[in-house]
Amino acid sequence: MTFDSGRRSSFKKMILGGAAMGSLASFDLKEFSSPALKGNINHGVCAWSMQPLSLEDLCAQIKSVGVRAIDLVGPKNWELLKKYDIQCSMCNGAELGIADGFNDPQFHAELEKNYLEVIPLVEKAGYKNIIAFSGNRRGMDDETGMKNCEIGIKKILSLAEKHGVIITMELLNSRVDHKDYMCDKSAWGIELCKRIGSENFKLLFDIYHMQIDEGDIIRTIRNHHTYFGHYHTAGNPGRNDLDENQEINYPPIMQAIVNSGFKGYVSHEFIPRGEDKIAALGHAVQVCDV
Repeated sequence: MTFDSGRRSSFKKMILGGAAMGSLASFDLKEFSSPALKGNINHGVCAWSMQPLSLEDLCAQIKSVGVRAIDLVGPKNWELLKKYDIQCSMCNGAELGIADGFNDPQFHAELEKNYLEVIPLVEKAGYKNIIAFSGNRRGMDDETGMKNCEIGIKKILSLAEKHGVIITMELLNSRVDHKDYMCDKSAWGIELCKRIGSENFKLLFDIYHMQIDEGDIIRTIRNHHTYFGHYHTAGNPGRNDLDENQEINYPPIMQAIVNSGFKGYVSHEFIPRGEDKIAALGHAVQVCDV
């Protein structure tokens, strides 16, 4: 699928306007339907952040800007992704939401049931990652929450290992977006990974969220990348475009990810300010093309 003239004009303005964010002026504007990327980063996108584009609209257009996967899609929509030869880079459909997670034993039975049902479907569909959340603290101390998460996750871990599926807990900030969320620091998540002790449990390192709650992004990736199975991007503050209006310098962060040997997906989870969501996504891809 190619860009229409309106999209071409919009995308050109974004590319030239964002040159300071990572050699964007060198982008070949004649290659809109298949951008010439270095291929060191596998790009995905989160469907919810590109609304009001429908999932099918997104599937039909993202390849034109170098994106070949979509995050946070459940089993009922996997056939739609396959129709367009789009990967599901992070599956969902087993979790109970961000607030109700593995740190609270009252949710363990339902979570266990859900994950035991969905994990085999993930493998059958040819995917690898499934999202998980710690849940909110609700007055619980971090050590108790970690022990509860370890107990709950180990109930589904053997099935994940059997099917080659990676349970991936997301790191989210608790300062701005997800008040009271427990897995809000990389050190907490890394310790949980160590206690679980399996390659089938990893962390989703959301760069936007961790910039808010702890910073020091590049050092954390260099020192602890073995615990990170997936990455998300967005501009801070505002969770908007990866442009000159936000503080995160994405090219060296992407280089740190590449240098770590990471072969999974970096998925863009920002909310574009403008109407042309695909042009904004293309701009983000170019910023992160290292």
